[in-house]
Formats: sequence, structure tokens, C-alpha cells
Amino acid sequence: MSSYSCCDKSFDTADVLPLSSLLKLIGEESRLRLLSILRDYGEHCVCELSEHATGLSQSLISHHLSDLKAAGLIESKKNGLRVYYSLTNKGSAIVSELFNISDQAKELTR
Repeated sequence: MSSYSCCDKSFDTADVLPLSSLLKLIGEESRLRLLSILRDYGEHCVCELSEHATGLSQSLISHHLSDLKAAGLIESKKNGLRVYYSLTNKGSAIVSELFNISDQAKELTR
């Protein structure tokens, strides 16, 4: 069902699909942790991220980074043998908003 009509008002459920996809992507704890590290500490290579994101193998980190890059949240640049990852402008804006929401939620529970 792509639309819903109630009380002569139409709601297109397709409007929520991009948001739902984004929330599924960043809702995974490891990906959110990687985004947080990049937000707080800036550009990192996979080996540096594995030091911060304990418990994750470099191959799993690389997989998560690939997903985040495909979504346009991070970008990469090669420097010698290493690839360094950082937030894109879009990624930075989204991550900032997410943590603003998190801060507001914490205040609501006080």
C-alpha cells in the first residue's frame, strides 16, 4: 500500500521510505559508534577505528564503512597504503541532529 486516505486527507507512505532506510542503516549500534568516532575525532583509517571500536574486526568495520559510504554519510581518501574516512557534510549534519535528539531524550527522562 503506497498511500492512505483518511478524513479526505491523503498520506503517501512512500515519503517515509527514505527515512526508514536511513534509520535502519544508522540504527545499528556499530555503525552509529563509527559515525560518532568520526564526528568526535575526525578522519580515521580502519586500523585506527578498530582501536576505538573495540570488539569489531577490521573486515567488519570495512563492511560498515562501505554501507555508510554508499549512503553518502562518509567519504574516503587514499593516502599511501591506507584509506582514511571522514563524515561528508550530509553525514555531519545527520549525525549532529541525531545526537541533538539523543540529548533532548535524555532531558525528557530526567
